[in-house]
Amino acid sequence: MTAAGVLAAAVASFTAANAAEIVIGQMTDRTGITANVGNPVGDAVQDYVRLVNKKGGVNGHTIRVVEIDNQYKVPIAIEGYQRIKSEGAVLVGLFGTPVTQALTADLEKDQIPGTSPGFGTAASADGENYPYLFPAAASYWSQAGGAVEFARQRLGGDLKGKKIAYLFFDNPAGREGLPVIRKLAEVEGYELQEFPVPSPGIEMDNQARDIARRFRADFVISHLFGRAPSVQLQALRRAGFPLEKVVSFVWGQSEADIEAGGGYAENVGYNGIQFAGVGDDFEVRREIEAMYKEEGQDLPDTFDSTVFYNRGLLIGALHVQAVRNAVEANGGSADITGTDVRDGFRAIKEFKLGELVPPLNLAGGDHEGGGWVRVFTVTKDGFEPATDWFKGYRDVVFEMIKEEAAKQN
Repeated sequence: MTAAGVLAAAVASFTAANAAEIVIGQMTDRTGITANVGNPVGDAVQDYVRLVNKKGGVNGHTIRVVEIDNQYKVPIAIEGYQRIKSEGAVLVGLFGTPVTQALTADLEKDQIPGTSPGFGTAASADGENYPYLFPAAASYWSQAGGAVEFARQRLGGDLKGKKIAYLFFDNPAGREGLPVIRKLAEVEGYELQEFPVPSPGIEMDNQARDIARRFRADFVISHLFGRAPSVQLQALRRAGFPLEKVVSFVWGQSEADIEAGGGYAENVGYNGIQFAGVGDDFEVRREIEAMYKEEGQDLPDTFDSTVFYNRGLLIGALHVQAVRNAVEANGGSADITGTDVRDGFRAIKEFKLGELVPPLNLAGGDHEGGGWVRVFTVTKDGFEPATDWFKGYRDVVFEMIKEEAAKQN
């Protein structure tokens, strides 16, 4: 359904008599090491929900977002989850892999669905074994499959005997992609060397020199976040490694990363995986811009961070769509449970949000929505698509997801 269709459907069923409030929770990092991601994502979620409410809400019911600033710290997130639950939230937007892993059992016990787009535990794509967790976008395993497939294409279609360096943040999130990278080394016959980066990721010259001069990598796959991606760009340039032979997971290529890494002209050729569209040319962004103009307000600065802000729009829209599906399945009543909303997520099919995202399908037990990715390349003027939407090694990845989910349950 398009963004306009989503909003039109919300207005169509409005009846003042049964209007009520529906509460959803949203965790985001307004402060801390990943605040550069959390602020645009959090602003976009709030803006999308505000847009829906201004147009009549969901079947006449207003949505209220209870937001928690995690600071990328698990204890704060656990405390915040209790507050979200106490306010009657029917779903929770999570933020960060450590937080997701810490709260997975609580979500299932409390029967409240949580989302972890682009992060979290890859095995949770298996909806049969993780009934209340929805990655709802390419997991780290699917990103790993996409990165290896992109490297394969750029290296002539055959990775046998090639040298692949995996440069990653040395924490649970950074290590999450390793099983697929290692598995595909066996499948494709490439030589893999791993280069961990300790937190907070502000020094990478040693790893970059090793990659460029000792290992002599043919390609680099990186998985960094926070300020570390910009440090990576500067370190690889100093080491003389060509950026056109680098592809990042989804948290390593945004406007802020490129600017902090020296600007677009300095980083031409650098590639990054995305799970939502990049840039301004989307209907939902135009509607939000019009909303601010009508209200006589300036757009938030985070609106210009199209990579992360657009992902927040996707998150907000998926949450609203799941709530809408739950309300409609309950005859228009706002008296819905977390399980109703879980089923609402599972009813999402061919969700594109006006072409901002690939066709997401959360039905049929795939809580990841298909594992779609797209690679964008830095030019001197911004980002340009290097590929269409694709799924890298989907058969290998999903077989590993099923095996891992079975072991953990």
